Amino acid sequence: MTINYQYKNIQSPTKITLTDEQSAGHGDHWRILTDDMSHDVPEWLQQMIEKAAMPKGLNTDVSAKDSCLLLSENQPCHINQVLAMKDGKPECFINAYPCVDSPYGLSCKIERMIVNDNSHDAVLRLRTADGSIIYAFDQLYTANRHLYQRDTAYFVNFSAWAHEIKISEQNEVIKVEDQEAIRYHRAFNDIVAANDGKMPDDLQQQIKAWQPETKEQMAPVEINLGHMCAYLFGDTLGQEDEAWCQGQVLGKQETLFNGKTIILFDVVVLREQDADPFVMRIGALKTPDTASINVHDYVQANVWLQAAIYKENQHVAQSKAS
Repeated sequence: MTINYQYKNIQSPTKITLTDEQSAGHGDHWRILTDDMSHDVPEWLQQMIEKAAMPKGLNTDVSAKDSCLLLSENQPCHINQVLAMKDGKPECFINAYPCVDSPYGLSCKIERMIVNDNSHDAVLRLRTADGSIIYAFDQLYTANRHLYQRDTAYFVNFSAWAHEIKISEQNEVIKVEDQEAIRYHRAFNDIVAANDGKMPDDLQQQIKAWQPETKEQMAPVEINLGHMCAYLFGDTLGQEDEAWCQGQVLGKQETLFNGKTIILFDVVVLREQDADPFVMRIGALKTPDTASINVHDYVQANVWLQAAIYKENQHVAQSKAS
């Protein structure tokens, strides 16, 4: 069911409402971090209350008097917890999920929100300035839910938890032997190189007119799939934030989450000409396998992709501390 609604004269993005039965919940996400959810998660939630902060997101008037309160922590990897409030006091627990903070993001418009209103879970369909579509779980939906506007650009910080992350297969090579495909590939590269890395307005006409000068230019082309950047979102409604990606590691560091060592990988998963690169910070438990991944390696990962929106029209990364 698609619902368009207004709040205080704000034209909101399209909203699709899911029932509890249609929503996946966060069991699989907690299992990324612990094999003993029944013990660890309640303990973590209790501990975070003692040091919790209230992230504002787009909402400058966050108050404990709100009907729902979003609590968080000022840590690179942390928990967000949603509580129902009454007369300024917690009435009951609504939801909780683990988060990764990221300094990386893109300017995007929110095309659609896929929401469970009971749990305050929301997956955003985002369109970047170059037209790419990205789906991500909204870390700050509770704080921002009434403030999103249609056709408004936001700087969206992207992060993820890795269900699995490993070095890409380096022997996955495609050999292109079709002569027209080879001609197009060589022509495109030659023309762009001759224009200082930019695509001319008459690119297609120049490609049609291009002719090889040597036999070597028409030799088969080998494409190493292990060295490409790619992002594929999930195909189940409400679970599009469960994504597959491949990309290159640009940075690596360690942090702690409730005593567990987490490796943070900064990975570029889309890198197109004349477009800002899509970089996400991916958190993964430290194991011998994840520790063996180094900067400059190409990796494949199944991730739970997250978004955090703090300000409109920001073209520099915003951290939660800003």
